[in-house]
Amino acid sequence: MSLSPDNSSASTNKLKPRGSSQGGMRQYNERVVLQAIRLNGQISGAEIARLTHLTAQAISLITKRLIDDELLIKETPQRGKVGQPSVPLALNPNGAFAIGVKVGRRSLDILLVDFSGAVRERWNLSYDFADPSQILGHISECLTKIKHTLGAKLWERIQGIGIAAPLHMGGWQQLLGLDAEVVARWERFQLKEEIATLTGLPVQTLKDTTAACVAELVAGRGRDMRNFVYVFVDTFIGGGLVLDSHLHLGKHGNAGALGSLPLGLNGSGKHSPQLLNVASLFKLESRFIAAGLDGRATSDERAVSPEYWPHTEAWIAETAPPIAFAMLNSTCLLDLEGVIVDGCFCSAVKEALIAAVEAAMQDFNWEGIVAPQVFAGTIGSDARALGGALLPLYANFAPDRDLFLKLDDAL
Repeated sequence: MSLSPDNSSASTNKLKPRGSSQGGMRQYNERVVLQAIRLNGQISGAEIARLTHLTAQAISLITKRLIDDELLIKETPQRGKVGQPSVPLALNPNGAFAIGVKVGRRSLDILLVDFSGAVRERWNLSYDFADPSQILGHISECLTKIKHTLGAKLWERIQGIGIAAPLHMGGWQQLLGLDAEVVARWERFQLKEEIATLTGLPVQTLKDTTAACVAELVAGRGRDMRNFVYVFVDTFIGGGLVLDSHLHLGKHGNAGALGSLPLGLNGSGKHSPQLLNVASLFKLESRFIAAGLDGRATSDERAVSPEYWPHTEAWIAETAPPIAFAMLNSTCLLDLEGVIVDGCFCSAVKEALIAAVEAAMQDFNWEGIVAPQVFAGTIGSDARALGGALLPLYANFAPDRDLFLKLDDAL
């Protein structure tokens, strides 16, 4: 979601939607009201009016329409104050749905997300490397289950499918030891078009780590932070960039592509290692496998168990300084407010990695700039598929649609 900041107070970073009481703004103001409730939880009409700067009369008319459209519901009246009891309004979870699909190099995640942003159902498929036919088959199976779960009435409220996938699925072929035939199939495969044909639903696409950044922006710490770089650690490390509370994609959709940052000069610089060569989970997976352990343990609590921890700790020690170096370079250009770090690992590994990054930051020269604060991401492994699901929901119901309208053009 792309939010316009409220500049009425320089002392707060809280994002607030603002409406207009002038004519011709009906749909926009409806979206502003929905966004105010989404950001603040269940609130009264009077509070909505205060937050949006719309009149009480306008709020009464708008909320009545939204209740009639089954997008809002009335909660239990709050008593105990002078006058009539206040009736809080909330988003109707069954008002709309979206499907988020994360197509990764090692796994496929599918989420059914309701109007409140809650995950209703999730499916996961792991593989050595993604095969297009296998991907389509599993999506088809999950859609059948979703139709059965929702029933005919609620299925009609599906707003679309958001796909989060790497821009270059077959990239870094030698690094991952990929089969050339499978890579060639991906080069011929039109993921968006195939899924649209399979499902008959509107489909939007976004780079996987950028989709994860979207999820953090609209449902995590990014709601209260204007300028930040988002770091997501998976098979490869990647990220996203948020400036003035808007996701910034860049000309080719590659803004925030931290994994491609060089780690220094090596002779001519042509063969300098990239951040992803060091700070990616496939490196930790390789350490586990070399020690005779299960490589899949990178994503669960086993990574901090006594048997696995020495290898995890060594990976963190190797990973933290390059991430800190990337943060330094990013801050020099962008004067960042913060950096948010998340990934497909358990919370204990995330906390240990962030602590190591903060320690590594002290080894660099920050003279002339202010080091950003490092925050833990709040969403975890669901972030990419959740970000995908948010694309159709926010495109259809958020007041500021610029981000979503321009996504496919950028990619």
